[in-house]
Amino acid sequence: MALITGCSSGLGLAAARHLRARGWRVIATCRAEADARARRDEGFESFALDYADEASVARAPEALRALTGGRLDALVNNGAFALPGAVEDVPRAALREIFETNLFGVHDLTRRAIALMRAAGGGRIVNVSSVLGLVGARHRGAYVATKFALEGLTESLRLEMRGTGVHVTLIQPGPIPSMIRRKSAPRFERWIDWRASARRAEYEAELLPRLRAPEDGPPGFLGASPEAYCRALARALEARRPPARVLVTRASWIAEGLRRAAPTRLRDALLARI
Repeated sequence: MALITGCSSGLGLAAARHLRARGWRVIATCRAEADARARRDEGFESFALDYADEASVARAPEALRALTGGRLDALVNNGAFALPGAVEDVPRAALREIFETNLFGVHDLTRRAIALMRAAGGGRIVNVSSVLGLVGARHRGAYVATKFALEGLTESLRLEMRGTGVHVTLIQPGPIPSMIRRKSAPRFERWIDWRASARRAEYEAELLPRLRAPEDGPPGFLGASPEAYCRALARALEARRPPARVLVTRASWIAEGLRRAAPTRLRDALLARI
């Protein structure tokens, strides 16, 4: 039985459908009750789970007990959101908001899941990071910060859980068509005072056209399909020896190589073009 967060759309929904097709019993949670209801209408077990709401996360074990008697074989921390904008334009409150969802809520839910897994003798935890958990990028500093933090927390957790039967894996996707860019546009408009920014011309030329594009295009050479992400997730959950990390796209492999081997000036020169 696997609990997946962030299943209202995009990669979370694709993963829920993929794992169900492979025979998993999937609890496909969503931030909003209306989306959870849509998942139940589709035949999934689902309940509302909002990382940013401590009470919502605290209710998750009780919801699991009602559905499964408290059994939890796997937790997939897939839910997250992006906040575009240059670092100098990101207010403190905006950074707090994105960390509440992308890190603090993930940590809270993971701790509660570990308690259930310890009682059952084991389980698997998959934390979904990003190519931006490996390297930085312009206009993505807030999201990058959460993913760098998630990577460090997950590394420590994996080491601490050795010998407990609870296995921890990081998945590092790159460019994959999803809803995350489109859903980030309202947060950009809410938090980034781009009209008053010293970078207004930069936003108008580069960032705003991307945010206002109607949908993601094909993944291209550096990216991958949602199906590739789903296969990577299945590997992390089903492999006899769970991998510590799963790099999904060419962009992720290149970023890992840059992080490990490239001089900082060369890496910066390449990343500044993105």
